[in-house]
Amino acid sequence: MHLLWDLTGSPPQPGEISLAHKALLFLDELPEFSRHVLDSLREPLESGQVSISRAGYQAKFPAQFQLVCALNPSPCGHFDGTLASARASPDQITRYLGKLSGPLLDRIDMQVSVPRQPAVLQQQHQQQEPQTPLLREQVEAVRGLQLKRQKCLNSELETAQLADVCRLSDEDHGFLVSAIERFNLSHRAYHRVLRLARTIADAAGAEHISKTHLAEALSYRALDRLLQQLQDL
Repeated sequence: MHLLWDLTGSPPQPGEISLAHKALLFLDELPEFSRHVLDSLREPLESGQVSISRAGYQAKFPAQFQLVCALNPSPCGHFDGTLASARASPDQITRYLGKLSGPLLDRIDMQVSVPRQPAVLQQQHQQQEPQTPLLREQVEAVRGLQLKRQKCLNSELETAQLADVCRLSDEDHGFLVSAIERFNLSHRAYHRVLRLARTIADAAGAEHISKTHLAEALSYRALDRLLQQLQDL
């Protein structure tokens, strides 16, 4: 599978991420992809396009896609931050997760851990889930609010706009900075947490971002926490 482009033909043909333009690209078993293939996603995720420069030609393909990934926390499939939960050594887990570079993880806004549940609990949980039409209405309402306020979605906010649209109190800013330093996150991750917190606040009908919204946005950094736990073993 060619994620960026297909060089088997002439001229080059768009790859999977351009075929997923304005749609969703799902990558299962993410660490099974080679690291250089995964890192090639970084620029398209940032710019929304693929630029190819080769001797004699240049080509650009659109690539505004939503990336959804799935992976096991270790090569054995079990790891919750303690060695007792895994059948792999820390070195094996580190090599396995090492294919996911920091810059790539920075560009994945929501990293959610899905714990195992008994079948009975799964059935009960499914019965309590909101129905798709209701969720669609909520999403449409939040998107409409963002477009009315800043003429673009929160995910499309430029860095210069964040100080205005995602304004924080001094106390809340200190809370976010402390969390960023604790988890050793980058400036890019800081900005993405702000955008996500703004969206959480919008969904809650809040005019301003609060510490509660920041804490929820930070909770969606499951892989960063898992890697931190691995370093502490």
